[in-house]
Amino acid sequence: MKKQNFNSDSPVISVIMSVYNCSKTLSKSIDSILAQTFKNWELIICDDCSKDETAKIAKAYAERYPNIKFITNKQNKGLAYSLNHCLEYAKGEYIARQDGDDYSLPHRLETQLSFLKDHTRYAIVGSAAILFDENGIWGERRPPEIPTKNDLIKGCTFIHPSVMIRAEAMRIVGGYTVSERTRRGQDYDLWFKLYSLGYRGYNITEPLIMYHEGLDDYKRKSFRARIMEMKTRYIGYRALHVPLWKYVYAFKPLIVGIMPQKFLRSYHHAKYKLQKN
Repeated sequence: MKKQNFNSDSPVISVIMSVYNCSKTLSKSIDSILAQTFKNWELIICDDCSKDETAKIAKAYAERYPNIKFITNKQNKGLAYSLNHCLEYAKGEYIARQDGDDYSLPHRLETQLSFLKDHTRYAIVGSAAILFDENGIWGERRPPEIPTKNDLIKGCTFIHPSVMIRAEAMRIVGGYTVSERTRRGQDYDLWFKLYSLGYRGYNITEPLIMYHEGLDDYKRKSFRARIMEMKTRYIGYRALHVPLWKYVYAFKPLIVGIMPQKFLRSYHHAKYKLQKN
């Protein structure tokens, strides 16, 4: 393997990716990073004890490309732990996220880096996303352009695999919270931690990623996970000093949880299709 060399005239972006049983999509996801117009990046892939060919694929890329690093967990630990594991190896001034079943558009890293360099008041930059499932592209999601505390109270304001964050801010908040509560929703917890310390974010209205969202995504979110999200909201509201009457939004996950999954999928398809037009 060749020694990794970074261009000293340009900041380094560390792309962190936790993977688990995504052998069918991983190569295309990694290829989308290799195709970036901005070249001064490193990709750190952590396999969370996959049972398919995911680890084999990731390892092969790491052996071929010096700016890709492959690490593994000794046992299945979940996304928050795996991303923190990646952060232990990250050398970049900026941390970008991507999942093994999502794809970055070629100018994503260049666009987000340019934004953060020009807008120093922001620590987070996300983007809109093109939504697709097993049947192809079906919509587009556009989170709030300039998410406020009030937006965060109502729901998650960034698409996790679309974000780039200043590494210094990630260090100050201690990365992701690892707990049973954040087995899911670790990103929502992170936004609360960042915003509670005064950091702010922005969403580029142009889609910079292709984000996989299908029926299985709704099935994976159990009622227990929704209870954990309610706890995350409660902790986040306290950190943000939210007025007591706004705590009513903490019950939103439970209300959504009692709705049929197919109804939720139909609702989201209609919502984001309308948003695209």
